Amino acid sequence: MKRSPAQPPLNSALLALLDEAYDKQAWHGPNLRGSLRGIDPQQAAWRPAAGRKNIWEIAVHTSYWKYCARRRLTGEKRGSFPLKGSNWFERSDPADRRQWQSDLALLEQMHRELRSVVAAFSPDKLLVQIAKTKHTPLRLIQGIALHDVYHAGQIQTLKRLYGE
Repeated sequence: MKRSPAQPPLNSALLALLDEAYDKQAWHGPNLRGSLRGIDPQQAAWRPAAGRKNIWEIAVHTSYWKYCARRRLTGEKRGSFPLKGSNWFERSDPADRRQWQSDLALLEQMHRELRSVVAAFSPDKLLVQIAKTKHTPLRLIQGIALHDVYHAGQIQTLKRLYGE
């Protein structure tokens, strides 16, 4: 793991964790971004059954939670996520390539913004409980990385089911 001399070791480790879960080579297999590579809007919008989530909705959901993590780390107020709503956002138009690409760009943007906050986060505050939560910044950052890996696995499963 490479880090700049000014980067505290724990911050570097957390950035490496976030990156491995999102877009850097991972020992466990495809990360979130890798699991989304090559998916077209038709495959992204496909549902394994009525009422089930699709790949597209999972991708936007992960964007939203990266935003939430960043907001909680910075103390930013709610309401600045670029899409209306929260948590799950319905996406089902297999012909809307532009929206699919826009949503993938949103995921990338939310990851980069979260990463920037983590890089600048004060290491001495990583174990201080976040106001109005039961969590510390350290736990939140680890959790968002695990969230990416969890949903990457779901996407891999949906890709396999789509092909059958």
